[in-house]
Amino acid sequence: MIAPRRIVVALTAGLGLAAAASTVAASSSPPPGELAPIHGPYAPRIDPANFVVRIDNRYMPLIPGTRFHFEGVRGRTPQTDDQAVLHRTKQIVGVTSTVVRDTVSEHGRAVERTDDWYAQDRQGNVWYMGEDSFELSHGRFVKASDSWQSGVGGAQPGIIMPASPKPGDAYRQEYYPPGKALDEARVLARDGAVRVPVGRFRHVLVTSERSPLEPQTERKYYAAGVGEIAERVVKGHHEAFQLVHVTH
Repeated sequence: MIAPRRIVVALTAGLGLAAAASTVAASSSPPPGELAPIHGPYAPRIDPANFVVRIDNRYMPLIPGTRFHFEGVRGRTPQTDDQAVLHRTKQIVGVTSTVVRDTVSEHGRAVERTDDWYAQDRQGNVWYMGEDSFELSHGRFVKASDSWQSGVGGAQPGIIMPASPKPGDAYRQEYYPPGKALDEARVLARDGAVRVPVGRFRHVLVTSERSPLEPQTERKYYAAGVGEIAERVVKGHHEAFQLVHVTH
């Protein structure tokens, strides 16, 4: 079990306003399973004109300058995971995508570094546009084989967070065949209660995520106005992380 630490969370009013604004757009959003289906041919329609610059989905607000600090364990090794929403964007299939730098460290030393790319449509869905991932090997970072970018080599974006998630919703999160990135998710509940070092949350969104390429299932927890607050592998190897600190 991860030892809890009580640290004050510094959230700006901007996150709360973002959550409220996205609720209006969410009301007219099609089910995520229609936009990013898990079964059958996969060819999501991406119209750059239907995307906005600011990601303000209530369960995944990515406001530039925000930093999330997670602590946890992978196997028997303690790790930290620091995610920073950068003041930088990347054009992917004509869509302006927000860059989030994700750094995993062991004993204070970075062992994984990834730039994830996200974009939000006008209905409030957050799309996962790809990732540029690097792993530490023999003392230096090398590009990971599961790096991918929408529109390159057959890779297609998926939905990382629906505009209005409902229990039972199932959707594809990424698509890079053959056999490289095929993550999918299912919404389990929106009424979870979770205590993590950063605080206690109610009405938590709970999702189950898996890939047919890997023998494991992961459960993630999201709080409105904050984003992801915890994750743990429930089938497969031992891995769990909790949100300890947020700054903006």
